[in-house]
Amino acid sequence: MKIGVRAHDYGKREIEELARVLKSEGYQAAQLALPKAFAGIDSFADITPAHLERIRKAFEVNNIEIPVFGCYMDLGNPDSEVRSNAVKTLKQCLAYSREIGAKMVGTETAYPRLNHEEKAIWRPYMMDSIKRVMEEAVRLDVKLAIEPVYWHPLENVEVVLDVMEQIGDEEHLRMIFDASNLLEYPDTTDQKAYWSDWLEKTGRYIDAMHIKDFTLDEKGEYRPALLGEGVIQYETISKWLHENRPDMYLLREEMNPAEAQREIGFLKRM
Repeated sequence: MKIGVRAHDYGKREIEELARVLKSEGYQAAQLALPKAFAGIDSFADITPAHLERIRKAFEVNNIEIPVFGCYMDLGNPDSEVRSNAVKTLKQCLAYSREIGAKMVGTETAYPRLNHEEKAIWRPYMMDSIKRVMEEAVRLDVKLAIEPVYWHPLENVEVVLDVMEQIGDEEHLRMIFDASNLLEYPDTTDQKAYWSDWLEKTGRYIDAMHIKDFTLDEKGEYRPALLGEGVIQYETISKWLHENRPDMYLLREEMNPAEAQREIGFLKRM
């Protein structure tokens, strides 16, 4: 397994500086959201060929792989203008990802937290957007990776499998697995059974995992936690990884750099 991090958890820095910092911390990989990670890039529209070449060279020199080019778009929004811009931006980032040598472009399928009725309404729009983006992914021969989240249209195993079946191209459409974004009821869920079901049915599509942990405060609101100190039970996931995908990218999100070495130790034990 390859240990990585969401790069902008280390703040917004110059391209070469950030690559050096990640190497010094001991990471093998990084997820890059360019407007959040790099000084001088404030939006996807700001990205230039010079930026892309600097990123490719800096991360190559420092032996940091780029498994995920982050471009998280509101793909299911019923507003046609919002959705059109999301599709356009994601298509452009597919081309950018190839230039920097990223393995895939990652996205969720919405921005807001949706209720059950809203997720059903947004789902056909999400599907249409994915199909449009996939046309460009196939043309460029690059990968799009979708990330399921329980409060988004791509909310559960059944929806993921439906999308994969409709697209019918697992070479170009992949998945990012984030346990924290899938655990709606941590107090009552049998996590061994829950993660086993997810991984048995969707594991063939997963090319990267986001690793984080959380607790719920007295109001039931999400609070980030150090790995192993929250509600996520990683034993079943770890066992699956060793038996099925020992080559997986494990990308720590919500990293506190002051705790980096402790967190990297947890990931290595996975």
